[in-house]
Amino acid sequence: MPTESDRRLAARLLCVGFGRSVVDDSLREMLREGVSGVILFARNATTREGAGALVQAIKQEARALGNPNIFASIDHEGGRVVRLSDGMTVVPPMREVGRASHGLAEAARIGAIFARELRAANFDLDFAPVVDVDSNPANPVIGTRSFSDDPAVVSACSSAFIGAMQSEGVAACAKHFPGHGDTDVDSHLDLPRLAHSIDRLRAIELPPFFAAVRAGVASIMTAHVVFDAIDPGVPATMSRDVIEGVLRNEIGFKGVVFSDDMEMGAIADRMGIGEASVRAITAGVDCLLVCHRLDRQQEAIGAIADAIASGRIARSRALEAVSRIDKLLETYAR
Repeated sequence: MPTESDRRLAARLLCVGFGRSVVDDSLREMLREGVSGVILFARNATTREGAGALVQAIKQEARALGNPNIFASIDHEGGRVVRLSDGMTVVPPMREVGRASHGLAEAARIGAIFARELRAANFDLDFAPVVDVDSNPANPVIGTRSFSDDPAVVSACSSAFIGAMQSEGVAACAKHFPGHGDTDVDSHLDLPRLAHSIDRLRAIELPPFFAAVRAGVASIMTAHVVFDAIDPGVPATMSRDVIEGVLRNEIGFKGVVFSDDMEMGAIADRMGIGEASVRAITAGVDCLLVCHRLDRQQEAIGAIADAIASGRIARSRALEAVSRIDKLLETYAR
């Protein structure tokens, strides 16, 4: 049976979403459990002022519940992926930035603007930039979110964006590792598979992640995509070969690894959220995004706590993840 300490440790490995524009009972329960982060969507706030007030309330409530160190995060990429429509600078899709003759300068300018505006709204982490190489015109989910179909352009622009954003005090997150750009399936709905050789991945998909790590990116998000050349049949989010083998050992990344939302169809329609969460943490994910339902957040925490108690997840693996999250908190959380 898991102890209270096991459950608290398990909760630290989650970043959660909730459904209302105020701190509701479901979020309050997760804050009490000890989650490390929250993520806001348009359902929570659509203005910078409203988001700032809500994040402040969340952090105050967390402190009152004995959870003083949490981060607030958001998906704010520009183009069509923005949550706050009022009080934020409107910028074009990153594809237009990548095509501009002054793309590097523009990417840096936008990264700095995003950071200043998000910091004013009390956010600590932005799940941006997209560093996928948009090599497939039929891709239903990446497209203009990517800087380019050229890995060199993606690498340069995303590095400029990351450096500017983090110099202004907001953590960046390069996504979606090891590359979602050539898929023809939306992982929100189903599980994509790429059969490319490892040489192709090293030539096209991986260079922007090498560049992001050289730029000092604070975090990287995994893709719910199967890469046959690395780990046949296993989604990258649950693959130790992908996360420990390629991201940690080959690329040398030492920061926080986030999962994409564990409630997306690619994962949630195939297995229980508890089993998926255990497999992801075992593979090397440090912090799981569970963005919608309280019952799934509870299931994830319970399954991870059981796995820690049984030894299926080594306690050292969980503590290693928490150590990385704590380092991000120390550097960026306010």
